[in-house]
Amino acid sequence: MSSAVTTAPASSLSRRDGLAAGRGAVVRCAAMTVDPEAKLERAKHRLYVLGQVTGWGSLLGMQLLMQDAVDSASRTSLHDQAVLSMIILQGLLLTHYARPLIRRWGWLQHGWAALLPRVLGLAFVMSLVWTVVGFGYIYGVLGEPWHSDRFTITLGMIASTFNGTLLFCGWFSLYFIYHTFERLRRLQLEQLRLAASAKEAELRALKSQVNPHFLFNSLNSLRALIDEDAPRARESVTRLANMLRYSLQSGQQETVPLEEEIRIVEDYLALEMIRHEDRLRVKWALDDEARVMSVPPMLLQTLVENAVKYGISTRREGGEVTIAAALEGDDLHIRVINPGDLSSPPSPAAAKAGSSTGVGLRNASERLQLLFGDRAKLSLAAEPAGCVTAHVLIPSLKNSFRSVR
Repeated sequence: MSSAVTTAPASSLSRRDGLAAGRGAVVRCAAMTVDPEAKLERAKHRLYVLGQVTGWGSLLGMQLLMQDAVDSASRTSLHDQAVLSMIILQGLLLTHYARPLIRRWGWLQHGWAALLPRVLGLAFVMSLVWTVVGFGYIYGVLGEPWHSDRFTITLGMIASTFNGTLLFCGWFSLYFIYHTFERLRRLQLEQLRLAASAKEAELRALKSQVNPHFLFNSLNSLRALIDEDAPRARESVTRLANMLRYSLQSGQQETVPLEEEIRIVEDYLALEMIRHEDRLRVKWALDDEARVMSVPPMLLQTLVENAVKYGISTRREGGEVTIAAALEGDDLHIRVINPGDLSSPPSPAAAKAGSSTGVGLRNASERLQLLFGDRAKLSLAAEPAGCVTAHVLIPSLKNSFRSVR
């Protein structure tokens, strides 16, 4: 007879092996993925076990030392060691099984006034069990002879119950104090999370106000170019597209390198120069070290836009806008200088044109505070030479209250 052996193609075997290996890798990855809460609970359980063993073991050691000190003539006998070990083991087991009862009864949610009678009652019951089992072990299991003086035995049981009640009350005090501090810690963490969420929501709201303001002013610049010069209009559309793309992309970031802000400001100024022609002159003074520093998105563009609106658009002769950035110590200083005077109110046209810019400056100041803390500043100051300086101070990362992403 001939026997036929069916063999699977090598490609099928390799595919099955690959799928099996893939499933095994997924299982291993899933096993390696640890829930932080579960990991924390396991760490707390290990701490509890360590505390139980250390605490009751230390108590046993102290009892044995005290027994030796009292009976200095001879070392503690095996009989006494067995009695003390049994008593300590009872305490460990009673407190261990009292723990789930406390959780089930919801005692961790009560205040100290409500806990006191409950703890005293449970400690007394546990102490009674401790005493009855202990004396039963001594006189029943170990065969200790009963004294003829029943009063002595009764007094010993009363003393044991009293001491046990105090001991268990001490254990409960430590247990509830730990959970009180744990509850406070969780409450503080929750408050920090809520504060961080509020800051995040506030920052997103400020960013959402920046984008419409930026778009409105850029479209105004483009509208002035369309009918005058088509090639320049096409160039302006390209620059505006760059600015809009940057606005959308940077809206997802808290900070960007200053170098990126500079490129967008160059696009913005190119649009404004076409509209203002020779009336707008720009002077750059940028340190190379400052170019890599982190700044909030649209910060420099907002400052320059404010300078153009108030220092150039409202003046017939125009003027020069100076943009400077430098590191002073570890802090970044940005200055945008334009002709003007803070003491004189702007004209109605200027006020209308710059109203959105004023909102942008306020938003920029608030964003600086949210990102870099109280040391971050945005200020406007009048200079003796008839100029206005917008000054931004961004503290170094090691001095700021949070790390910048």
